Amino acid sequence: MVEDDVLINEIFMSIQGESTWVGLPCAFVRLAGCPLRCHYCDTSYAFSGGERTTIEEVLNRLSDMKTMLVEITGGEPLIQPNVHLLAAALLEEGYKVLLETSGERDISVCDSRIHRIVDIKTPNSGAAGSFMESNFDSLGRDDEVKFVIVNREDFDWAIEIVQEQSLPNRVRAVHFSPVVDQVGNDSVEGCCALDPKELSNWIIESGEQVRLHLQIHKHIWSPETRGV
Repeated sequence: MVEDDVLINEIFMSIQGESTWVGLPCAFVRLAGCPLRCHYCDTSYAFSGGERTTIEEVLNRLSDMKTMLVEITGGEPLIQPNVHLLAAALLEEGYKVLLETSGERDISVCDSRIHRIVDIKTPNSGAAGSFMESNFDSLGRDDEVKFVIVNREDFDWAIEIVQEQSLPNRVRAVHFSPVVDQVGNDSVEGCCALDPKELSNWIIESGEQVRLHLQIHKHIWSPETRGV
């Protein structure tokens, strides 16, 4: 059994709230640390701290959870070199593995059996320009791409990327997600929440095959709730 460790922020069982796997029971392994500082980040508590945990212990904790669907998330999971050992161990145990990343690091080094969910940061995200352009060449049919939309400028920019890269023809799904109110007053640090109805109208008018993406876990539980 692999004994290398990873820096864990939390491990929990919930309903998958995002991607095409939405609604399914899913175990989450949240790794600590992230180089980005998005205005609307809902997991800033994962920026620092964490507990060094062996991969064997991660597997032991997951074995008590009644699902074979696991998402590795963060923070930014790809900043930890042993994330690839973790993914390999999960795959070896028969888990279906999702990995959510900003694309700030090289995704080509990921195991081809992983389903990568790449969150490309828009101009008004607070992390503009962080996406590694070469990652477009690594995207495949098992991958998904997400854009969190702050305003119309972000939407138009994301549509250009979708068109230039022919993303609907290259990946499993393209998601457009509106910024969600995190604090109960229609605002988040550095930007405002976007009405899903407005984003829906923009998508309809664009004619592009992108999906409106609402994080259902934030409708089931309070947006500030951790471990869901």
